[in-house]
Amino acid sequence: MLLVDDNDLMRTLLRSILRGSQYDVVGEARNGVVALELAERLRPDIICMDVMMPEMGGLEALQAIKAMHPETVVVMVTGSPSVDNVRESIQGGAGGFIIKPFNAGKVVDTLSRAWQSSGRAVLQ
Repeated sequence: MLLVDDNDLMRTLLRSILRGSQYDVVGEARNGVVALELAERLRPDIICMDVMMPEMGGLEALQAIKAMHPETVVVMVTGSPSVDNVRESIQGGAGGFIIKPFNAGKVVDTLSRAWQSSGRAVLQ
């Protein structure tokens, strides 16, 4: 799994939530530009990505990542879930949406549902 958020605290929180689950965090990025580089180099099964980031936002990065690797499951994270953001994320191929503030159960449940709906039942 790749964690993408410009907020260090958010990445730390997500990493600690995922540490006790079956997800293995292989990389972290602060913006969409770095996320694209890491997605290409690391080929994560799942990317958990913030919508609003500097340099390149999550929606733009989502489209680029899905164009390069359509099989990658991308779950978007946002503190301001506007109808436009949700619609654009789903149209861009996002497999799920996590709203800040979140709790561990919500994060793991959303990631699990996104993974299962991708048709790849077992994490590798």
